[in-house]
Amino acid sequence: MAISGVIGSPSDIPGAPASGNDASAACGSPPAVLSVVLPTFNERDNLPVLLQRLEATLAGISWEAIVVDDNSPDGTAELARSIANHDPRVRVIRRVGRRGLSGACIEGMLASSAEFVAVMDADLQHDETLLPRMLAALTGADGGAGADLAVASRHVEGGDVGAGLSGVRASGSTLANRLARIFLKVELSDPMSGFFMIRRAEVERLAPKLSSQGFKILLDIVASARGSLRVVELPFVFRERLHGESKLDTLVALDFLGLILSKLAGDLVSVRFLMFMMVGASGVVVHMAALFTLIETFGVEFTIAQTAATFVAMTSNFWLNNRLTYRDRRLTGFAALRGLLTFYLVCGFGVVANVGVASLIYREDGGALLIGIAGAAGAVMGAVWNYAASSVLTWRKA
Repeated sequence: MAISGVIGSPSDIPGAPASGNDASAACGSPPAVLSVVLPTFNERDNLPVLLQRLEATLAGISWEAIVVDDNSPDGTAELARSIANHDPRVRVIRRVGRRGLSGACIEGMLASSAEFVAVMDADLQHDETLLPRMLAALTGADGGAGADLAVASRHVEGGDVGAGLSGVRASGSTLANRLARIFLKVELSDPMSGFFMIRRAEVERLAPKLSSQGFKILLDIVASARGSLRVVELPFVFRERLHGESKLDTLVALDFLGLILSKLAGDLVSVRFLMFMMVGASGVVVHMAALFTLIETFGVEFTIAQTAATFVAMTSNFWLNNRLTYRDRRLTGFAALRGLLTFYLVCGFGVVANVGVASLIYREDGGALLIGIAGAAGAVMGAVWNYAASSVLTWRKA
């Protein structure tokens, strides 16, 4: 059964393979042994090429592709659905009102009924010809005992970052790998890899511990498993992207740090809350910088400078939270302006909560220790209020 494009004319989709047998033949085929989860966002040009390559690479293997699209404006989901009309092995999940690579991967893996699930990017940078070897490593067909997780690594012998990563991103990936090994005790050469295959039963077991926030789903899986997975690493060379541009930006570093802190805390605190707290900490720096600039450079009176610095910090916090903490609910256009105003309002009540709790605890004869406790309690109360209220009012789910 070949993958075709739109009804009656697969050639209308550049890169789509020519149609072969009738789709009904595939309906009588055995259930898929392997599900390939393809998280997408604006990958319309790359997707048909990848599906064509999967067709050739997985010949003789019962497989399916699950395209999980974050409502791409370029029509990726519509294209995938038109292909699926001719090939039942292609399934489409269109996510509206939520975004993020980890969440898309989790939804795709849990939607599978196959025994084995692979995750790979749809941008053609991952080498699909490695999939049969990964499957053999899990089934034991390679002569081994049968692993639980097969990871495509750029950092074992034979692997390479190739031309797929810029110098800055390559250095950042190397640093992230080191931090993951040091703090989370992850014994992988490439825990930042986004190309892996796992037994679906292990996904079901670990799913409640995984974060839908962020980009490093493999690191989350391995850290959550706490050494219980049998892992094998296979080398691959990271390819250069052919179409489109990378969805990752420099703010992913904070996202990665949030994941590490969450795992160190035993998943007692969500990644999103930790990201919110880190953004809040950056707001203190912004506030002080604005305050000193206004007073020392422009000679502004303290009360006015303090007020202005407060709004500068709140604006900075809103922008960072909108870009990072709530990137899956990111506000744009008029909604962003409305969100900023509600964020000002939320933070204003946060100040009241902060001062109120601190005042309840503080006593004039309590000494320095009680002052610290009161201040810390007020700060925690204000932070929790800001997080909870802004989640509901500013970045409420659609």
